Amino acid sequence: MTSVLIVSMIAISVCAASILAEPQMTAEMNTLFKFTGEHADKPWLSSNDGVMGGRSAGSATIGDDGMRFSGTLSLENNGGFSSVYTRCNFDLSDAEGVRLRVLGDGRTYQLRFHSDAIFRERWAVNFAADFQTTAGEWIEVFVPFSELEQSWRGRQLSGYTFNAKDIRRMALMLADKQAGPFSLRIAWIAAK
Repeated sequence: MTSVLIVSMIAISVCAASILAEPQMTAEMNTLFKFTGEHADKPWLSSNDGVMGGRSAGSATIGDDGMRFSGTLSLENNGGFSSVYTRCNFDLSDAEGVRLRVLGDGRTYQLRFHSDAIFRERWAVNFAADFQTTAGEWIEVFVPFSELEQSWRGRQLSGYTFNAKDIRRMALMLADKQAGPFSLRIAWIAAK
């Protein structure tokens, strides 16, 4: 082989490796939140088990590598959850679900939605699905709408319909019944 051909093959290999190492959102995905770069979205608001006497503490901040949802989960005083959320107005009726790029700690988190379903004519029904993270590794997770389960304040429900055309709130929650520190970083969230 000539040296020009060898150099060309090395250059192609390096380009291919960099493309594979840093996944890009495909054209078929609709970016909902982008937490990196010059125009990063704002961090989400927090809601922890202190609303019912618990002692968990968690919040969201924005850094160079995305939104960081972190804190400490406590099981004291019947506690055990921490969450961050944002109010929104999305019509995702053309999507099958939501994809997230996350750097986790090995714990299982939930992605949660509110749509127009109301429990007891007063409270929004939560539609949620768990996703597992890999400690110290950026991964993409897909949460299909077809796998969402219904609940209200931890009580399992049935008979309500998730309306992807009218998504009013999106949240991330940790409620895995394991006390201790946690950290989840989110680069972006997209509908797919």
